[in-house]
Amino acid sequence: QVQLVESGGGLVQAGGSLRLSCAASGSIFSINAMGWYRQAPGKQRELVAAITSGGSTNYADSVKGRFTISRDNAKNTVYLQMNSLKPEDTAVYYCNVRGYSDSQLGVVEFGSWGQGTQVTVSS
Repeated sequence: QVQLVESGGGLVQAGGSLRLSCAASGSIFSINAMGWYRQAPGKQRELVAAITSGGSTNYADSVKGRFTISRDNAKNTVYLQMNSLKPEDTAVYYCNVRGYSDSQLGVVEFGSWGQGTQVTVSS
């Protein structure tokens, strides 16, 4: 089983910055894609940014140029640096990690979600 622990959310004024972290632990064989999603009240969860094992990145249009996703493979950790934050960035942010884990059945595919961290941007 793979667990994810997020940190770094909080309250910030518009124009400010925050850095989110998400560390994966457990019986990890390998990690493929890592990403960040967010869900604002009354809205569907949406992809913010994703990064592959090779380092290729993908961003939502709304955050391009302001957010940067990165990963530390040695620490099984993904980061989201958020700059020039806007009130519309206010949401609960979730990390998502997909890969393969060791189990009694052998190596199996997994997909795990973090517990979510609140980001609030005041105007």
